[in-house]
Amino acid sequence: MDYEISLLTSMAISVLFALSLNLITGFCGQISLGHAAFLGIGAYLSALLAKAGLPFLATLPLAMLLAGAIGIVVGLASLRVRADFLAITTMGVGFLFVGVVRQQEWLGGELGVSAIPDSGLSKTGFMLLSVILCVATAALCIYIRKSWMGRVFNGVAEDEDTMRVLGIDVPRYKLAAFAIGTALAGLAGGLYAQHLKFIGPDSFGFVESVTVLSMVVVGGIGSVLGVSIGAAVLSALPAWFQFIGDYKLLVYGGLLFLMMRFSPGGMAGMVSRVVNRKRVAQGERA
Repeated sequence: MDYEISLLTSMAISVLFALSLNLITGFCGQISLGHAAFLGIGAYLSALLAKAGLPFLATLPLAMLLAGAIGIVVGLASLRVRADFLAITTMGVGFLFVGVVRQQEWLGGELGVSAIPDSGLSKTGFMLLSVILCVATAALCIYIRKSWMGRVFNGVAEDEDTMRVLGIDVPRYKLAAFAIGTALAGLAGGLYAQHLKFIGPDSFGFVESVTVLSMVVVGGIGSVLGVSIGAAVLSALPAWFQFIGDYKLLVYGGLLFLMMRFSPGGMAGMVSRVVNRKRVAQGERA
């Protein structure tokens, strides 16, 4: 039973993390290849504060605040770049984070941070907390998607120049997407650190950024339900097929390539096409 609880906890954290990237990439069209850095920021801050004696639940809002604040800084630095240049910029942020952590002894250096204090919750309680926060994040994403902010995000993703002509403050909304998305990644990081009880710089490198991007693309960029299902399935694959853990970058990179080549809409796009074909077929019969 402990194995199933641990797996469900990992899946919930992965879904939360994937939804945080989907808010930036899927909603607002800003490609990020260094998103794992914000997971790491939340994880390290939460772990260090817990070791300093702060209750675990109190570390989560602080992890969100720091990750969101740094996300705004990265967003400010990225306002003048788009598409491929934005992807390269965010990739650089990921490499910078790992490089800095490895050189700082107070962050554990290459050895990372271990013996993270217990949250005070049982394994089942922590799993329920992770699931509740995951569901709350999904609900927030759905709310944003349907709100005026979501419509502006979609407009920025579709045609940024047109939105500027219409008088929309595009930089402001880009920063808002980065702030919310990176803050949620920080929340996932706090849960991640507590779940594993150990974190190291390699846990937040380029491979993890590709992994979470694969979850978003496979699920369906912009789709809350699709990304949730995609993240849950892909996060469970290494547990179901252990060899995937040794070839993570190859497997997830391959999935990313195949989806972008043959089904850019991901699983959500596939389901939508099937439903539309059935509707057309039923209409023709009628």
